[in-house]
Formats: sequence, structure tokens, C-alpha cells
Amino acid sequence: MSRSHASLGLHAAAWLGLAAWSGTGLATASPPDAIRAAAEHAVRARFDLPGNRVEVQALPLALRLHLAPCEQPLHAELSDAIRPAPRLSVPVQCPGSWAVRVQVQLQLFHHVLVTNRPLQRGDGLDLADVHDEERDVTRLGYGYVDTFDQLAGRSLARALPGGSVLTPAELGGRQTVRAGDHVQVLAQLGDIVVRADGVALGSGDDGARLRVRNESSGKVLDAMVRGPGMVQALP
Repeated sequence: MSRSHASLGLHAAAWLGLAAWSGTGLATASPPDAIRAAAEHAVRARFDLPGNRVEVQALPLALRLHLAPCEQPLHAELSDAIRPAPRLSVPVQCPGSWAVRVQVQLQLFHHVLVTNRPLQRGDGLDLADVHDEERDVTRLGYGYVDTFDQLAGRSLARALPGGSVLTPAELGGRQTVRAGDHVQVLAQLGDIVVRADGVALGSGDDGARLRVRNESSGKVLDAMVRGPGMVQALP
């Protein structure tokens, strides 16, 4: 997200709180195995929610690391605002001694709605048009639709081929954010999530892309609607 550092103007915003996971029963394990296990547990704790199937694998630690056995339970933490991605960096600490970052590969499987046949822009959507299918949502960068009630009263904003995962941006008919609305802008800079106040320059439903002006800096950035009054900055 290199362009974000130069253009978002969000560095003075507040950090989000961290959701922590403390390992238990790991203090006497060999350090590399214990560290990797703590990182994997932290990722599961963040994403293993009803309806999800989580597969995680911590990558080997750097060979240059020489860490003493930890006499206390290891502590791993992952920000509540971190979104699922194929690879995550998880901080792991031995309280009062050392801290490292562990790279963890994540697959997060969830049932999403997929089109049964080619559909045209403006088509209404009903149960015969889609089916649910398990997909790795870490690969769905534009979001997804996962319940049939999200289709009520909606039409397609653009044509879709059969077998397409429905995304919120492809559903027309409602507007969560309207041009001129004051919104909160979330930006993720590595493991840090910051907020800033902005003004929407376009309108759209959840998942739609629009332009937002930072109220402090006056800079304009691309963002995606995440909910009423909330957008996420895009790289």
C-alpha cells in the first residue's frame, strides 16, 4: 500500500484497539514451535467465526533468530480491524523478554452467492439466479454477498457472466453513502489502522467505489463503502 503513505494524509488519526490472544500451555515448548502456534491461534481467534472455515499455517521463523525459552505464556495479538488476506503478519511476545513477527498464511472459506447463468445490467435477482458456494474470501478483494436477503429489491449494476461471485458493488437499487455525506475513512498501513474525517464525492451501496475528500488535508482518495458513514481507503 505504498501510495497510501504519500497520499492519504491519515497519519495523525487514532489507532484502533487491538484484540489480544494469550497462549496457554506453550511456555515450556521449544521457542520456534511455540511462537508459530501462538501466531496461528491468534489468527484463528480473529477469523474463526460461525459460517467460516479457517486454515492457517505459520511460516518458518528466520534462521538468524536465537530466542530463549519463554517462562510465561506467549502473547499474540491481531488488530480487530485487520481484514482477511492470504498472508498476515502477527506479533508474538514473550512478556518482558522478546518480541517477533510471524508470517501466517490464511485461507478463510465462507459460503458466498454465485450466479447460475449470465445476467444483464438492470436484471432483478431472485433465488433462481444464484446459488451458494464455498470460496476462499481472502482472494475476493472486492467483497462478496453471502445471504439471499441481501438481494431483496436489488438489480444488477452491470452484466455478469455465469459463475461470478456477487459483490456488493454489483448490486444496484440502494445507496448507503450519498455524495456530500460526512464519512469516516479507514486506512490500513501495514498492521496499523487509522481513521480520518472525509466528505463523499459520490454515492453508493456497501462495496461500491467512490471518491472521498479528506477534510483535514483536502486530498482526494479512492475508497470503498463499508457501511453507513464508513468507507475504506483503497491503495
